[in-house]
Amino acid sequence: MSAILNRRTVLRGMLGGTVITVGLPMLDCFLDSNGEAMADGAPLPKTFVSWFQGLGFAPTYWEPKKVGMGYEFGPQMKTLQTLRDKINIASGLKVFLDAHPAGAHSAGPAGCLQGGVSTPNLPTIDQIVADAIGTRTRYRSIEVSCDGTQEGYSRRSATAINPPQTSPTALYADIFGSGFVDPNVAEFKPDPLVMARKSVLSAVAAKREKLTQFVGASDRMRLDEYFSSLRSMEQKLQIQLEKPAPMEACSSPKNFKKFEVQPGMLIDEAREANRLFAQLLAHAFSCGQTNVAHLNFGGSSSDLREAGSQQTFHMYTHEEMVDPVLGYQKKVAWFSNQVTEALVDFAHAFEAIKEGKGTLLDRAIIMYSTDSGYARSHSVENMPMMTIGGAGGALKTGVHVSAPGDGVTRFGLTVMQALGVPIGSWGIESNTTTKTITEFLA
Repeated sequence: MSAILNRRTVLRGMLGGTVITVGLPMLDCFLDSNGEAMADGAPLPKTFVSWFQGLGFAPTYWEPKKVGMGYEFGPQMKTLQTLRDKINIASGLKVFLDAHPAGAHSAGPAGCLQGGVSTPNLPTIDQIVADAIGTRTRYRSIEVSCDGTQEGYSRRSATAINPPQTSPTALYADIFGSGFVDPNVAEFKPDPLVMARKSVLSAVAAKREKLTQFVGASDRMRLDEYFSSLRSMEQKLQIQLEKPAPMEACSSPKNFKKFEVQPGMLIDEAREANRLFAQLLAHAFSCGQTNVAHLNFGGSSSDLREAGSQQTFHMYTHEEMVDPVLGYQKKVAWFSNQVTEALVDFAHAFEAIKEGKGTLLDRAIIMYSTDSGYARSHSVENMPMMTIGGAGGALKTGVHVSAPGDGVTRFGLTVMQALGVPIGSWGIESNTTTKTITEFLA
């Protein structure tokens, strides 16, 4: 009997059915008649995008001089001025190294996204948020990369890295292909394969009592965990057997452009990929396919370059001389302006989707983070951090806060609390904080 009830044998047999089905639940979000809330009056679900860009900005040339509202961006972020009233920006924040190696271009992302420097086994902020607001959607989270590489910063742990999708065309097929169910269609037919798989899971669960008679305490505990996960899967599968609630703003991108990216690409191509991913993610959010995404515009080691040049953005940050008149690296500043324009493009895709009296951006947080306070010296001081969007009214917007010397984890904790994540502290070692940026919270 022990051979029949071998834990690996049972898991392997059952996993063949569950792995295929577990990733396809639909969002159970009901709107009221005005499209402003769910049917029971609860607010529309909040959405989150972690928008990452390597290499940062030049200190003193990006941060606003005025604290509070009505600020003006520095010259390297001037393009963002049109969105100022939707943006919160923090200056002066840092990553505490705690005597760990600085790790060129790695300490920054670890501090901003994982809460500390020696954090390989901790999840990134997007995955913490997904645990809170991504469990009732078809996709728990979506990860994409605009520079054609598999470099990604989203992870569950050191070994559970979420590989990003690099092809907008492939992502379009994933989201709006055969698995997509329009929540606004009048007729709804549950997928018979899903129904069959659900009945298989139910039959397996029914045998639990018989199986647990023949195992020891340790295996009984493991089986209990396993059946608990099966029950969770069944709940997700049940969502597919119900007609999705209508979502007023739901539509799929029309005449979607086929576009493939290549490693070592031009920055113009990265910007085009960013625009297409923005459209896809905005539509995916508006149709309830996901509530969480991570986008890598260009990592610290990417080869983003200008047409006709072999010199990359990364190379310029270390090799270009500081202009004696301007006070900063001129070509690096040009790349930085391309980045801010891409961020504006991304935010506009969310602002373009109207939902009731507001827009998708009103219930979103797009969080900008980077790896460097100053890439030329690999500094993790004065890390530029921004949010765009109001998180369904949880955030005040249009505010600049200066907090010199404070840990960057204050920013992430504030974002997570605004999104409803039940968390009172975040970070490890000296980066641990219980202190939010209260000026941002509504």
